[in-house]
Amino acid sequence: MKLGTKIIHGGHEIDPYTKGLSTPIYQVSTFAQESMDHFGKYDYARSANPTREALEDTIAQLENGTRGFAFASGMAAISSTLLLFSPGDHLVVCEDVYGGTFRVLTSLFSRLGIEATFVDTTNLANIESNFRENTKGLFLETPSNPLMKITDLAGAAELAKERGIITLVDNTFMTPYFQRPLDLGCDIVLHSGTKFLNGHSDVICGFAVVRDAELAKRIRFIQNAFGAILGPQDSWLVLRGLKTLKVRMEESQSGAIAVAAWLSRQERVTEVLFPGLPDHPGHDIHARQSTGAGAVLSFKLESLALTRRVLEGVKMAAFAVSLGGVESIISYPARMSHAAMPPQEREARGVTDTLVRLSVGLEDSEDLIADLDRVIN
Repeated sequence: MKLGTKIIHGGHEIDPYTKGLSTPIYQVSTFAQESMDHFGKYDYARSANPTREALEDTIAQLENGTRGFAFASGMAAISSTLLLFSPGDHLVVCEDVYGGTFRVLTSLFSRLGIEATFVDTTNLANIESNFRENTKGLFLETPSNPLMKITDLAGAAELAKERGIITLVDNTFMTPYFQRPLDLGCDIVLHSGTKFLNGHSDVICGFAVVRDAELAKRIRFIQNAFGAILGPQDSWLVLRGLKTLKVRMEESQSGAIAVAAWLSRQERVTEVLFPGLPDHPGHDIHARQSTGAGAVLSFKLESLALTRRVLEGVKMAAFAVSLGGVESIISYPARMSHAAMPPQEREARGVTDTLVRLSVGLEDSEDLIADLDRVIN
């Protein structure tokens, strides 16, 4: 079964009780039990809820995993999964990781005695040279947020596996429609489901997906113990949003390709970062491990004044935090996604004051380009 079909026919498309073509919203917190000796499958909704379970099964199938876990946000998914590690453990992390991940590693988990080293993971030698005896995790984003750097997932996972290191991949930008890290040897896939998976800018949610049964058992324990779970109403909304994932990703990608090509021809645009462009440094690696370029791109402008004009002047893209909605969203990483990162750290990574990130939605690409042309030229 092809992925586009699996999105629609993943096993939860028909309610087994009423035959309705939608999973019901089980808006309950607790479940009655038969007796002291016979407890049912569900007891308390923090531990399990049928609506959330349907969503977790769906995302696991799409990522070719065995277990999926739905959390209250992308950061809840990341932070809960990072609880796999213990004081004294060390992680190697891609250097331009999402600002929220940088913040939780440097401001919270560092206080718990878990250390992180941020490196340029586009070069596998950098990963290998930063492994230590106490390295227990390798955290990757590819394409990275917001510089769209590409890491060889299969190569990185192989280096980690040789040393018993867990490889975690934030797959938010690509979604399982375009990229499936578990198939490339990685251990845990993470998502801010708020973005493309839900796709309608109306739910905050996150996911972790694994294939290994023992790892699934450990994350399941953390999810239940820590309790940062996704509610049934939001689970249902994401299930509904997922049904259009194929058409949304294909259409948004088509628009992103057209916009990126146009931006690359503009004199006042100094750099365009998009793996779909043939001259992107990671283009060939990305093409090997993904089936598409995605719908997010970043670009740098010639001046701060022009950057302000673009961010505040566009009409077809909302100037906002987040990405992955049906509407285009333009954002300013220096003060949005990476505001938690100290200025010197941002500059060192290339997250400059003239960098703009654009998530292309479902608008006609000609209208998006005309709007950008109006403010840039």
